[in-house]
Amino acid sequence: MNAIRNLTKQSDGTGSSPRRGRVTINDLAERLGMSKSTVSRALNGYPDISEATRLRVSNMAKKIGYQPLSHAQAIRTGRVRALALVLQTDEPDRHNPFLQDFLMGACETASAHGWTVTIATATSDADTLTVLDRLIDEHKADGFILPRTEVQDARVDLLRSKSVPYIMYGRTSHGVPPAQQEGSWVDILGEAAMCSAVTRLAGLGHERIAYVGSTSNFNYSHLRRDGFKAGLSAAGLDHDPDLIKSGARTREEGAAQARQLLLHPEPPTGIVFATDMAALGAYSAVADLGLEVGRDVSIIGYDGVPEAEYARPGLTTYWVDTQRAGGRLAELLIRQIRGEAAETLREVSEAKLIERQSDGPPAQTSAQLALKIKNRDPI
Repeated sequence: MNAIRNLTKQSDGTGSSPRRGRVTINDLAERLGMSKSTVSRALNGYPDISEATRLRVSNMAKKIGYQPLSHAQAIRTGRVRALALVLQTDEPDRHNPFLQDFLMGACETASAHGWTVTIATATSDADTLTVLDRLIDEHKADGFILPRTEVQDARVDLLRSKSVPYIMYGRTSHGVPPAQQEGSWVDILGEAAMCSAVTRLAGLGHERIAYVGSTSNFNYSHLRRDGFKAGLSAAGLDHDPDLIKSGARTREEGAAQARQLLLHPEPPTGIVFATDMAALGAYSAVADLGLEVGRDVSIIGYDGVPEAEYARPGLTTYWVDTQRAGGRLAELLIRQIRGEAAETLREVSEAKLIERQSDGPPAQTSAQLALKIKNRDPI
C-alpha cells in the first residue's frame, strides 16, 4: 500500500478538515465495535479468539489500511512474525529446480498472514547447526522450516532443546511409529508412489524390476525403499537384493547404478528410481549399452523435475506439488507458533503420476536382454 490514511476524524480545534495520519489500533477497534484488547489478540493469533472473529478483524484491517508496527508487536508479543529456513550450499542437488516453487509457496502464505520468511545458507551439516543457533539467539525467527529430513536429525534435536517451534518437510525417525514421534510435518507419500511404480511395471509385463534409492541418512530413502518392496509383494514378485541399489542423488550416480544393474547376469527390464535426477542419469548408461529407454529398459522416476518432460523419451514420473507443500508448511508452522499442539499439525499427500514414454511393455525377457547386452557392438 503506497499510502495509509487515518480514517478517524481528528479535530485541531479550528474546524479545519480532518488531519491525515497513520491508522491506529484504536481506529480499528472503533470501526469493529470491539475492545482494543480483543482486536490485538485477534491480530496476533491468540487461541482464545475464534477464527470468525480473527477473520473479521483481519478483513477490516485490510479495508481501512491498518498495519501494526512490527517492533511494537515484537515487544508486546515476543514474536517477530518471521519464519526461517537454512539451505545447505554443499548439497549435490542444491540447484534443484523445485526450490523456487517451494520458497514461493512458503513466502506467499506467510505474507498472507502478515509474516515474512528469512532464508539463510550454510556450507555443511555442522554449519547448519551454527547458523540455526545464531538465528535463535538473535531472535530472527519465531519458528523454522526444516527441509530434507534425516533419520536422526540434529536440527530437530537442537530446536527441541531450545523449545523453538519447527515443522519438517518430510518425516523422521524411520521405524518409529508416528504416534511415538514428536513434531509437525508436511510430507508426500513417496512410499505409495514407489509401490505404484512397481505394480504399474508389473502390470505391463515386467518380472525383473530393480530399484535405485538415495543415500541412507535421509528418511525418505527408507520410506521409498519400503514402498518398492511393498510393490513387489503386491505384484507377487520375488525380492532380489541384487536389484536394490542406493546412494544415487545425481545424474552420474544414477548412471553408475543403472549400469551395474544392467550388467547383472539377470538384468532388470524395468527400474524404479527414488529421484528424477538419478533416473535421467540412467539414460546415458542405457544408451552406452546399446539399449533404448522405454523399449529395452523401462524407467520411472519421482519428483517431476522440468527436465523429465524434455528428456527423449519423456520420463514417466510421480510429480510433487512443491509450491503447495511450501505453503502448507508455512501455514501449519504459524498455527503452531500461535499455540496449536505440534503433534496435531501433520499432513501427508500423494504424488501424481505423469505418464510419458520411458516405460512400456518389455521388448524381451531378462535372459534375452542379458544376451543383447553381451553381444552389443563394442564402443
